[in-house]
Amino acid sequence: MAQDGLVVEITQTEDFRFTVHFPQADLMTDEPPPTGAGSGPQPSELLAAAVANCLMASLLFCLNKSHVTSAPLRARAEGHTGRDAAGRLRLTGIDVTLTAPAATPRCLSLFENYCTVTQSVRAGIPIKVAVTDEQGRVIYEDHPSSPSPS
Repeated sequence: MAQDGLVVEITQTEDFRFTVHFPQADLMTDEPPPTGAGSGPQPSELLAAAVANCLMASLLFCLNKSHVTSAPLRARAEGHTGRDAAGRLRLTGIDVTLTAPAATPRCLSLFENYCTVTQSVRAGIPIKVAVTDEQGRVIYEDHPSSPSPS
C-alpha cells in the first residue's frame, strides 16, 4: 500500500477508551460520561487541539523566518457543539485565540494560509482565529464565512 501522508492506528482498550498509536508515542482517548469514563481527551478536543497547534506552528514558522524573537506562544481553542438537522451532535465551530507578544503584520497576514489542519477542517467547520498580545489586546482577527453546504 502506497503512503502519501500520515498513518495513525487506534486500538479499543475498554468500552469507549481507545489507544491512539502515533509513531512517536501512544495517547489514550475516551468519551465523556455517560458514554465513556472521561479518562482521556475526547476526539473533538483532539481536533480543536490540532487546529490550534497547527496555527501556532504556522505563526512561529513565520516569526522564525522573520528573525523575530517572541516569548512562548500560547493558544486557547474553544469548540462549539450543536445538533444537525437529523438531531445528531456535531462540532459546529472552533474559536482559536493565540497569544503572540511579538507578531509582525506580515506574519499575521500570512500564517493562517499555511496551516494545513485549519484550512482542511475549515472546509466543513467554521474556524475563527484571533491573535492577542500579552495584555490580551486583539492584534489580529479573522472571521471567515461559514462553509458552503455540500
